Amino acid sequence: MMAASLALSIGLSPQTAEAAVDVDASASILVDAESGKILHADNIDDQLPIASMTKMMSEYLILEALSEGTISENDEVAISDHVRALSLQTALSNVPLRQDYTYTVKELYESVAIYSANASTIAIAEHLAGSEADFVQMMNDKAAELGLESYNFVNSSGLNNSDLAGNHPEGTDENAENELSAKSVAQLAYHLLKDYPEVLDTASIPEMEFQAGEDETIEMRNWNWMIPGVDPAHEYEGADGLKTGFTSAAGNSFTGTATRENMRLISVVMGADTRDDRFDETAKLFDFGFDNFHEAELLPEGYKPEGEDVVPVTGGKEKEVAISTSAALTAVVRNDEDELYTPEVHLSEDLLEDGELVAPLEEGQQVGEVSLVYGGEEEEQYLYDSQSTSASLVADQEVEQASWFTMSMRGIGSFFSGIWTSVSDTVTGWF
Repeated sequence: MMAASLALSIGLSPQTAEAAVDVDASASILVDAESGKILHADNIDDQLPIASMTKMMSEYLILEALSEGTISENDEVAISDHVRALSLQTALSNVPLRQDYTYTVKELYESVAIYSANASTIAIAEHLAGSEADFVQMMNDKAAELGLESYNFVNSSGLNNSDLAGNHPEGTDENAENELSAKSVAQLAYHLLKDYPEVLDTASIPEMEFQAGEDETIEMRNWNWMIPGVDPAHEYEGADGLKTGFTSAAGNSFTGTATRENMRLISVVMGADTRDDRFDETAKLFDFGFDNFHEAELLPEGYKPEGEDVVPVTGGKEKEVAISTSAALTAVVRNDEDELYTPEVHLSEDLLEDGELVAPLEEGQQVGEVSLVYGGEEEEQYLYDSQSTSASLVADQEVEQASWFTMSMRGIGSFFSGIWTSVSDTVTGWF
């Protein structure tokens, strides 16, 4: 959407933006989950270890495979020798897995999403891709496809490769660890929630039993202490996800999400000192977001750009068409800053010829967009450069293509009109 940019002022009243919240962590970010608008950012571009927050990418690929039918929830998953041995390491987050018992994709996925089970993650990775190494390639390919800016996936679980007892994925360094920037972690969480919101159905379960064997059950308590029913000291209203992480290199990290009054936020805290701290610092971020921002309708449905609600049309039975927004334009904005936005119209370049829309046009056809330019003291930022606060502009009526005869008559009319104007100018010049 370019060309024919026409600024329309709603009115500006400069205000001082409040300082962002002080988060005690190596890096942190807070994002509006709907638009990708960044509400707080601290050291978000440095690539850092992410530990088990890695599993968000594994979950994305698993949910994608389920939705596409590549695998099924009821698939039985074979347990390799490596996975069996790793599952018995109680110092790591695991449920014990047997080779003489049957586990489904659904059961193992639940242990991944609720209990961050490392061996279960690898088992599904091997089932889906054939090997963990091939799954890791899928992870990096998907990161590129989603536009993550800074990433390096080396295994599916988030453990240090050194914890895998020599069974780390082929082609990766034995001491490597998954690394992303805080911004890229937020981008991953943003896509996971957008594309597969059902991830929260499992991530929000406070506890569940895992059937490890015929007579063996394991109580899985969610590592996310902010969701209701896990830890009253850290429970947060509206929290329902998403993924914790810890290694000695990563420290205590957490990607959280919470919703209140139809506004969902995504937070990332990396490198907090303790398990409690990662939730306490996340609560600070959520409080900052919910206390200082709100969702506002900045332009109504059917909004007609003042003074520019009619656009000239070339090659049509009509010479102009009225335009308006197809839906209301809502955005998450700072409190008391609703009036700091200027609407700006952009007509679709591929529909323009010499600044005019080209017929034929259908009623309701998108012909451009109206974006809102922020006039406050701080520049607005989004997870992706392509994102903005905008709404579609559509044609209010159909404009049929003019016939050859109509275009010819218009041409003749223009010709004689030009002659008359020339004669008139000449005569006027005599006097």
